[in-house]
Amino acid sequence: QVQLVESGGETVQAGGSLRLSCVASMQLFSTYAFGWFRQPPGKEREFVAHITWQGDNTYYSDSVKGRFTISRDNAKNTVYLQMNSLKSEDTAVYYCKATELWTDYWGQGTQVTVSS
Repeated sequence: QVQLVESGGETVQAGGSLRLSCVASMQLFSTYAFGWFRQPPGKEREFVAHITWQGDNTYYSDSVKGRFTISRDNAKNTVYLQMNSLKSEDTAVYYCKATELWTDYWGQGTQVTVSS
């Protein structure tokens, strides 16, 4: 049974920073790739960032590149999303996704609100 629990979302002013965490309850955490996605109000869920299972490659959407950083700590079964220079358009529910081969697992999400 795989369980992902996101935390760290809150209301922050534009220009501020937040760090989201995704704690995974699973076997063999280090064999999973992870991603962060977000769903702005009234919009579709969209890709934000991805980190490979080896942790040696990361990918970002153009809208967050240079401002957000994804990382993982295999010893803590945790994936992070450091978000800097936040903008009002970053307001969304943020979701963590774990992928092994062709199977995806999702967390319940954490709300990030950026006030201008």
